[in-house]
Amino acid sequence: MIVWLNGAFGVGKTTAARELVELLPDSILFDPGRIGDELRAILPRKRLDEVPDYRDLPAWRRLVVETATALHGEVGGTLVTPMTLLRQEYRDEIFGGLAARRIPVRHVLLDVEETILRERVDRRGEPPGGSEDDAVRARCLEHLPEYRRALSWLTSDAHTIDTSFLTPRQTAERVAEAVRAGAGACDIVQTPEPTAETVAAGVLLFDEEDRVLLVDPTYKPGWEFPGGIVEPGEPPTRAGVREVAEELGLRLDTAPRLLVVDWEAPRPPGHGGLRLLFDGGLLTAAAARDMLLPGAELRGWRFVTEEEAAGLLPAVRMERLRWALRAREWGTTLNLEAGVPVGT
Repeated sequence: MIVWLNGAFGVGKTTAARELVELLPDSILFDPGRIGDELRAILPRKRLDEVPDYRDLPAWRRLVVETATALHGEVGGTLVTPMTLLRQEYRDEIFGGLAARRIPVRHVLLDVEETILRERVDRRGEPPGGSEDDAVRARCLEHLPEYRRALSWLTSDAHTIDTSFLTPRQTAERVAEAVRAGAGACDIVQTPEPTAETVAAGVLLFDEEDRVLLVDPTYKPGWEFPGGIVEPGEPPTRAGVREVAEELGLRLDTAPRLLVVDWEAPRPPGHGGLRLLFDGGLLTAAAARDMLLPGAELRGWRFVTEEEAAGLLPAVRMERLRWALRAREWGTTLNLEAGVPVGT
């Protein structure tokens, strides 16, 4: 198990984590910040200038999952992990990767009243330790607005503990008590990591305004189309129908029409493969109201225009959607390679 201590910069996560290790049997401290330090020492300066925060490095997020998996396999027990994660898509990527490796996560938010947090930050490095301490304090305060914006999803995803008037030991005791009671458990679908190229079937559903339905997965970053991996021996069309039923609780009356076949190039750690998009037709307002999302897999849905979709979908999925919408308009099926039509 991983106990992930989240919170604002300067809230005292690492100090509480050290105390928590003493309270949880068979636990060790795993600080992903050390991975960030190593990447800063290894990566070229040009790349670091492009991404000043190591959390924005795909390599960091991937290494956090792989390192945690390796440590968990080596020692078992509990990894106590103090690390600020304020972007929900990064939480999805890391926690989803851990879930795929069958490692449960307990997400605990250490919150504090802002004036008290500012006082704690101001006390960092006392007696004054020079410009380095000043830089750390400034960085903590700079991230406060981002933390406030993230609270809406953090408080709904994590078990929150108010540490405003708690010592680090008392904070650790509260966390240990919450973990023993099962609080903070992240119920994420445990999607197995592919070991080779896959075939995936997605289904596009439209409302009366011809907007397309997107869903927000809990286990990976970015929005998606309803759908999933085609199982061995399963026809792709049937896979799309099955996924719509499993994800949305909807039964399609007719087999959806194929719009695009897209070959996705392998990009480690992904293996790529064939991605199919089908036209699932009109979803009435009444049917939309009856949708039942599996909480362990999807946290939300929305109908969007093509322009709005561009702000939600990763670039590779957005290109696939653009051509699927064109194929729907033209009444044809398009063959794509890496999002680009071929043979037309």
